[in-house]
Parts: sequence; C-alpha cells; structure tokens
Amino acid sequence: MDQLTVDITPLTQAARDGARMLRQATSARKNAALEAIAQALMDRSEEILAANAADYQRGEERGIAPGLLDRLKLTDERIEAIAAAIRHVIGLPDPVGEVIMGATTELGLRVRQMRVPMGVVGMIYEARPNVTVDAATLALKAGNAVILRGGSAAEASNEALIRVMREALESVEFPPDLIQTVDPWGREGARALMRARGGIDVLIPRGGAALIQTVVEESRVPVIETGTGNCHVYVDDGADLQAAERIILNAKTQRVGVCNAAETLLVHSAVAEEFLPSALAALTRVGVTIHADERAGDIARRSNDIDHALIVDATEDDWATEYLSMDLAVRIVDSIDEAIDHIRTYSTGHTEAICTRSLASARRFESGVDCAAIAVNASTRFTDGGQLGLGAEIGISTQKLHARGPMGLTELTTTTWIIEGEGTVRP
Repeated sequence: MDQLTVDITPLTQAARDGARMLRQATSARKNAALEAIAQALMDRSEEILAANAADYQRGEERGIAPGLLDRLKLTDERIEAIAAAIRHVIGLPDPVGEVIMGATTELGLRVRQMRVPMGVVGMIYEARPNVTVDAATLALKAGNAVILRGGSAAEASNEALIRVMREALESVEFPPDLIQTVDPWGREGARALMRARGGIDVLIPRGGAALIQTVVEESRVPVIETGTGNCHVYVDDGADLQAAERIILNAKTQRVGVCNAAETLLVHSAVAEEFLPSALAALTRVGVTIHADERAGDIARRSNDIDHALIVDATEDDWATEYLSMDLAVRIVDSIDEAIDHIRTYSTGHTEAICTRSLASARRFESGVDCAAIAVNASTRFTDGGQLGLGAEIGISTQKLHARGPMGLTELTTTTWIIEGEGTVRP
C-alpha cells in the first residue's frame, strides 16, 4: 500500500539545490525575481486566460458548483490583482535574517534567534490558480523553493502560470526549479509529496475538508494544517442593526466560494423581530436560501418582503455545513453565551464575528471563542492576508502550532539560534 509509483526525488533534489542558492540571495535579488514574475504575468495574460478558459469550460461540463467555478476563474482584473499582490509582497520587509531576540549570557556568550528559510515547501490545493502564484511568490521571498500540486480542475491554468513564472526566474538568472509541480502525475504526485520526508521540509494543504484530512492523516512530511471555514456572524442584543445587516450581506455574498464567507447567522432573541425581516429580505433578494430554525422561520414567513420560497427548515446538518454557496443557516439564541456555545460546537476554528455596541459583549466573545480570527463589527471576509497587510497569503491556518490565521512571509520561515563565544566552553 505504501509502494509509490512516482519518484519525485529528482524534483526535491533540484528544489533543495535551488533553495541553498536562494538562501544566500539578497532581498534586492529576490525582489527583482518577484518583479519579473509580476510583469510576465501581465505581459502573458492572454496565454494564461486561454488556458484558464479551457479549465473553466471543463468545469462547467463536469457540473462543478458555482462557488468553486468562481475560485477557478481568472479574468484580466484578477490577473492584475495577482500582480498587484506580488508587488505588495515586494514592498514588505524580508523576514530572512530578522533577529527575534538576543541576549548576552553570564558566560559572555552572545546569543540571538534569527529567522531563516524553511527550505523546500510543498503545497497541495484545489481549483485555485491564484494560489499557484501566491504560494510560489511568498515562498521565494521567504527564501524557499516550492513544489506544487494544484489539482486537475485547474490543470491547464496552473501549467501556464508555472511555465510563465519559471521563465521569468530564468530571465533574472534564478534557477527555474525553485518552482516545480507534480501535476503531471496527478494523485500519485500528491501522494509522493506526502511521502517525501527529507526532500520536503513542510507540506501545506489548502482546499476542502476531505483533501485537508487526507494530507493530515497520510503525510509523513510535517504539515501546517489549513482549515475549512464554517464561519458565524452573531448579532448581539443592542447591536447597530443597520451595520449588522451590511456585515452579514458582505460576509455571505461578497464571494461565496471562499473559506472566510459566513455560513451561519446567529441573532439574539431581543433583536430578532426587528432585525431579521429586513436582513433576510436583503439576503433573499440576492438569491440566498435561508436554512432557518423554527423561530427564525416563523419571523421570515410573517414578512411579505421575504421570498418565502427561499426559506427552508434547518436541520442538524446545516449547523455543521460549510456551504460555499448562496445558502445561510440562521438561528435565534437567547444570550451571548448560547451563541458562544453554538460556535464552540460547530465552528471549524476559522473566523467568527460579533456585531455589538457593548464592550463587555465584545470582550466576552473574544475570550469565549477559540478560533484563528475574531471580527468585532466587521465582516468575516477580512481574514485574508492581503486585507491584513501580509500581501498574498499561502493559506489560513486553523491549527495552533507555529502558525495560526493568514500565513504570510514570516510563517514560511523557521529560526536558527546563533551562539557566539570567545573559545567559551560549558563549565
């Protein structure tokens, strides 16, 4: 069962050779490589869009869900945004060489802890061409080589993007094997990545729950676990209801097929009669199906402004579902503690939001909810590396070791202790 049909040792060795060279590159040289990539993506956008159109057509023919198709699709505007994100990364401080702490011991040893590259980063992800670029460019800036497995749904797009980036690296005399892919080997390539302990230093899965779980359970390479996003918005007693309505509309509908989209709305019973008729009318007006508990459903069906055809009864499964579609579970709760208990039960630890004008409620929510990000009077959609000033991101970590939340440059480094003495020996 452990017998591999694909040997990626030549890829990992070439990546490791490139990473050793990159480890000594100056920030200026790395930034020049990133600028070459950004410009190449813009200059060759027609080539990339043609490949993406082929992927998109195949996706439609296969019946891929609209939210996943949206993730897959590239446009001129999205390529421009990808290039802009690369240029934002160029402007960020280089974490390599940063001294985290330093001290002089009683024996006169000068000790400092310094950030250094991971080495070779593996990435397994689904139907997200932008991640191909984000992963490669963040890894490069942090001094790492990267080996990618982008999935069959975006195969042509990823092939074009990787080709453009590798040629851009060559144009500035960087090894093209700093960016590689196992996509030609399909699932066996992904399995080989998971078994490449010693060749890959860290593996990052990004995608649906099944993919992430498979990588976590089967990988022999250390894994930074990203997570699915069953994200909640809680509207507290005394919240600014107009602001809360704007927040849930944005969190649910601004882009539905992403992990930081809201999937459940919790509303305090003290404001439910006032808040829900307007908020649910706004949501159903743009096509959101409401999976309502009994009390929320009763309020919805008494309002003539709400499309009753889009109101369905919630089941137990709805509370645990990451829809990634125009669906939203809605429940009325009688206290902030009931809301927190619901979130503790069903949250995937990604992003949870509270709408409140009470500082005490905000602090109670912050201390009671355990997740990678907490939004107070703001949309869950802000849990994003670009929005939080990290530039592009390689994923949202929902684990608690090494990295948590949006993973940018520093999360792609490790540390080395430098110990300097004067012939000093331990007594």
